[in-house]
Amino acid sequence: MRRFVFTGGTAVVTGAASGIGEALAHGLARRGSDLVLVDRDAGRLDAVVAALRVAYPDRQLATYLVDLADAAATARVAEEIRQRHPVVRLLVNNAGVALGGRFDQVSLDEFSWVVDVNFRAVVQLTHVLLPTLRVEPGAHLVNVSSLFGILAPAGQAAYAASKFAVRGFTEALRHELADDGIGVTVVHPGGIRTRIAQNARVGGGVPAEEFETGRRQFEKLLTIDPARAAEVILRGVRRRRGRVLIGWSAKLPDLLARVAPASYGRVLAFGMNRVAGAPARRAGTAPPGPPQRQPEPAAGADPAGEPA
Repeated sequence: MRRFVFTGGTAVVTGAASGIGEALAHGLARRGSDLVLVDRDAGRLDAVVAALRVAYPDRQLATYLVDLADAAATARVAEEIRQRHPVVRLLVNNAGVALGGRFDQVSLDEFSWVVDVNFRAVVQLTHVLLPTLRVEPGAHLVNVSSLFGILAPAGQAAYAASKFAVRGFTEALRHELADDGIGVTVVHPGGIRTRIAQNARVGGGVPAEEFETGRRQFEKLLTIDPARAAEVILRGVRRRRGRVLIGWSAKLPDLLARVAPASYGRVLAFGMNRVAGAPARRAGTAPPGPPQRQPEPAAGADPAGEPA
């Protein structure tokens, strides 16, 4: 498959108001893409658009506000995008949410909220917008999974379930769309400094103090700049990579899951407690975060663990 061409194409990005999504918007605009940006935070999205218009006045920009937890609203927005932008070269399903708490500490409604945003919305948007990719030669689809789409720690049943689902869905699409000339990439970020931990919901059965302690510990582990993560993703798109791991905090756990697929849990818990400076305790209240601190990059490597 030929390398992806950004210039002159339209890219749809969800979760574009902050973090990796915001950085992707800037990286795509810099590469010559017109943008369709989707988020639920009107204020932050307006700020992103204002900055883009100053930096890239020649780019076409469109925005759509939607809470992806609402299936009906997502359907309406997806159809509106399809009608107004009938030719899309790149779709990036990046939006995601987190929930802290063991399975027995969260309600089914809370569990479903995570699955709706992280997986159902990905499927829904992809299904509606796939025809717009098919009519654009050399189109590409990116679905952002997670480190926890590779391994599943205690306390992350909902998040891991949703991100494993994204991984499986994306891998199946990669095989299905190969003959159509559409590239497909699944992304597994490690410890990216985004707002997902800060904005994570706490399960109804989780003591607030316990959750807050876990959140603070995990935030210490989020060390990779979203701009660096976005560059790694866009480099992977250009090269048509089927799988992108961002940072050693994703690559080392990927190796661990391969070597010890049924017994990595103790190693993972030990590493998380040791790095975060927490005493050994029952896992289950922290929002998503990497299992270990980012090591210093070796010579010839960038901070995300990618070759220079």
